[in-house]
Amino acid sequence: MTNPYDSAFSESINDPDSFWAKAAEECHWYKRWDKVLDDSNKPFYRWFTGGMVNTCYNALDYHVENGRGDQAALIYDSPVTDTIKTYTYSELRDEVATFAGVLAGQGVVKGDRVIIYMPMIAEAAIAMLACARIGAIHSVVFGGFAAKELATRINDAKPKVIVSASCGIEGKKIIKYKPLLDGAIEMADVKPKSCIVRQRPMEQASMIDGRDVDWEDAMASAQPAECVPVAATDPLYILYTSGTTGQPKGVVRDNGGHMVALKWTMKAIYDIDAGDVWWAASDVGWVVGHSYIVYAPLFKGATTILFEGKPVGTPDAGVFWRVISQHNVKCQFTAPTAFRAIKREDPRAELMKNYDLSNFKILFLAGERSDPDTIQWSENNLKVPVIDHWWQTETGWAIAANCMGLNHFPVKYGSPTKAVPGWNLQVVDANNQQVAPGEIGALVVKLPLPPGTLPTLWENDDRFVESYLEEFPGYYKTADAGYIDDEGYAYVMARTDDIINVAGHRLSTGAMEEVLADHPEVAECAVLGVEDKLKGQIPIGFLVLNAGVEREHGAIQQEVVQMVRDRIGPVAAFKTATVVNRLPKTRSGKILRGTIQKIADNKEYKVPATIDDPAILAEMEDALNGIGLAGSRKV
Repeated sequence: MTNPYDSAFSESINDPDSFWAKAAEECHWYKRWDKVLDDSNKPFYRWFTGGMVNTCYNALDYHVENGRGDQAALIYDSPVTDTIKTYTYSELRDEVATFAGVLAGQGVVKGDRVIIYMPMIAEAAIAMLACARIGAIHSVVFGGFAAKELATRINDAKPKVIVSASCGIEGKKIIKYKPLLDGAIEMADVKPKSCIVRQRPMEQASMIDGRDVDWEDAMASAQPAECVPVAATDPLYILYTSGTTGQPKGVVRDNGGHMVALKWTMKAIYDIDAGDVWWAASDVGWVVGHSYIVYAPLFKGATTILFEGKPVGTPDAGVFWRVISQHNVKCQFTAPTAFRAIKREDPRAELMKNYDLSNFKILFLAGERSDPDTIQWSENNLKVPVIDHWWQTETGWAIAANCMGLNHFPVKYGSPTKAVPGWNLQVVDANNQQVAPGEIGALVVKLPLPPGTLPTLWENDDRFVESYLEEFPGYYKTADAGYIDDEGYAYVMARTDDIINVAGHRLSTGAMEEVLADHPEVAECAVLGVEDKLKGQIPIGFLVLNAGVEREHGAIQQEVVQMVRDRIGPVAAFKTATVVNRLPKTRSGKILRGTIQKIADNKEYKVPATIDDPAILAEMEDALNGIGLAGSRKV
């Protein structure tokens, strides 16, 4: 007898029309679709053509009208301001409808763009849903992004209105948003008609007459707006992802396919039912925040938590356990880096003992590779399944996962388990030929991509084809390297440019990082290949140690070198590891390996817009100088 995963996967690949039509029946449609999958304009596939929907209606009004009006929809939990506020489905719908009226009052109509540049406050989610309510296209830019980066996004999206706040709070620091916003508008060639600003108590921003509108004043006088039906294929949002050319790529998400796929994933992947409490500890500026703080949990009728804080320091490494316990969280989704930070501060999980986690069922990790050591530490202390899964900004939801609502497969450390139904995941070589099980190649997805993924890039079809479809015809290029074993488990070893060539041997830096992370005193690590005249490239390891480690660094360095030699072999040529206080990361927790590599290779580099703390790059230069590498070539 086939298990639910196998039958779902088989139908999704062999009869996608039937599979996704059934999922679509769970959603509200003003007009049903004419075609489930429209492949008349390859490679630009479209889902649910002819259908008319409203994303906000499906997230809020639908549940109010079906008896969930008094259930908690969103819990705003902000340890940095000592605030907790719960919105029921009825309350959230009313707030959203009112803010949609504010936008309409500023002249925003269906198809207009609205940039949202906000901290992790409830108003960020309200603004997103309000745009969806009236058919406007939102583009959330991570709060606190540099003015120049915001300006490039203003020029590309051409927003009629920008929604912002006076400030954000990063740990204990107040980041003033309004001067950054004013600077960006000054730099931009395109000017918004108006800016709506949420003044926060800790920072009152100065307003520009004739352009800036106070959020509270506008809400007090606005007329609530009704939902506007839009085509299933109309854009819901644009989310910019860093482009290799320095010009960001505007990933487009449609309304219909997005709604169908995300609602389906809540039960199938995450085992979340209506009424369950769900927490994605991310930021609305990232794809996880779009998909799994705001949209998917509300489509499902669950309760979602919007958290303004950090895994450590707000106030300590026990804040995650406090939130899970206090709000009765069933499942959490976060980045492995968050758990590495907690593990570093509290290696024995002493703070966990202060909280009742008996209702907590599953931890999901994604955003970067989950090293086995972090997964095992989490399993041992939480005593629940810890599920690694893999996806991207472009995909909008998981490519590979252990689908907990369909079939809980045995975990294989280092693997995000199997391709999720809808994803025809394959491994090909440079000639676009499939490789044998266990052989490393490029991870690709056979077209068409499932609903909820990117149909194109904003106003740039050519770049969409060039970036994702050209190199491997007939496939979507993930730009990740890896393999699929003989049981169908996928292994994502590294970005394709993180496979290094050591004396003709292709080696994965990810595999070496797994070994280093296994050392009991290593909290987190990175391995990257630096140029070497003899071998082409050689791997260098960077180690961040657990809090309280007092042993000689030299001894730890020798131990990890030996570990790599024992487990991967002398072929890895791994001879150098250095201890650093911290690693440069994006604000979402991804290690900036490419930037470290450029510093090590003495190449010109730009400070990435997404970096959490630019000062750390000087520390990396010092560390690299200490092992005879690097010079500053910052441009």
